[in-house]
Amino acid sequence: MPASRPRHALLFIFVTVLLDSIGVGIILPVTPALIIDLIGGDLSGASIYGGWLGFVFAAMQFLFAPVLGNLSDRFGRRPVILFALATLGIDYLVMALAPTIAWLFLGRAVAGLAGASFTPAYAYVADVTPAEQRARAFALLGAAFGAGFILGPAVGGLLGALGPRAPFYAAALISLANLGYGWLVLPESLPRQSRRPFEWRRANPAGTLIRMRRHPEVLALLLAIFLWNVAGQVYPSTWAFYTMHKFGWSEAAVGASLAFAGVIVVASQGGIARVLFPRLGEARTAFIGILCGAGGFLGYAFASQGWMMYAWLLTWLLGGIVYPGMNALASHRIAADAQGELQGAIASSFGLASIVGPPLMTQLFGHFSAPGAPIAFPGAAFACAAALAVATLPILRGALRAEAGRPRSRD
Repeated sequence: MPASRPRHALLFIFVTVLLDSIGVGIILPVTPALIIDLIGGDLSGASIYGGWLGFVFAAMQFLFAPVLGNLSDRFGRRPVILFALATLGIDYLVMALAPTIAWLFLGRAVAGLAGASFTPAYAYVADVTPAEQRARAFALLGAAFGAGFILGPAVGGLLGALGPRAPFYAAALISLANLGYGWLVLPESLPRQSRRPFEWRRANPAGTLIRMRRHPEVLALLLAIFLWNVAGQVYPSTWAFYTMHKFGWSEAAVGASLAFAGVIVVASQGGIARVLFPRLGEARTAFIGILCGAGGFLGYAFASQGWMMYAWLLTWLLGGIVYPGMNALASHRIAADAQGELQGAIASSFGLASIVGPPLMTQLFGHFSAPGAPIAFPGAAFACAAALAVATLPILRGALRAEAGRPRSRD
């Protein structure tokens, strides 16, 4: 990469993650209303459709994240990132115009394919960042994601006053504008001599996991990341439904709460991570974050007043740095010409978590919040998330113990 352009390139990667998260966040407050508009019914029924929409999105991400990651190892990061941005922008237009729920499912399928753009984005950062700074760099991308969640839901809640489709048009404009920006400023980060041939046997979830068997500790880290991400699916899948049902929040109130969550993530990954990772290391910081995140999930489950949801969001000041910490732990153990493949595996793990998580969380919410439910406990999904978060602890500890004293292998 020319010396004069890395600053613009990293800024673009930051902006890409920022705008992608704005595009996702901007539609969250109005998704329940759009589903109800297309199918009729109430919030409990719409939440079931919302879960299956999340399932379709995640299934496509699960399948195509390894493809995008391996393509970026073969052709470079730039063309793959720009392709994903173009696809995402067009897809938001499709969802804005959706005449039936079937079109909305189609749109989420295409969005899942394009949403895997963070796979080459993370690989790009791994290309240009020294290993000892990688956790902080990944955390900075997480801060961009959080900043998008400050702006996205807040703007989505306001645009929702114009109708449930207006935020989708805005998301399309954002994605296509970012495509134009990237076309002008983004150089390639992966030198030709560091590329490797594209192989279909590696460019799929099973093939990627088979390759990762050479690194047992990385496989264990992928499992820990998977369980953590399943727990985290409670936010996008049930937050709006839960707060509307239990506290009577409007779309604007939901957007404001998600914007506050974004502030927390920015403070966590943009500030606290820069202090804790160098002082405590990725592993110890991740352990502390998991414990705090689990406590927050339980707090949401038993909150009796709306302000308590804001109070428990503060636990994400430490919970928000778990993912970049575990990602960096895995990245240190993989060679330079397979960083795209690794990020594809991590994104595929996230996609699988997003397949399992939304139906699980929305089914729990729908069952325990429905009229006549045998046990009225709308917070069941958050209690489940807390249990999953705690389950990551022994897996993460086992992965690090298994590697202790053993030389690292490289592809």
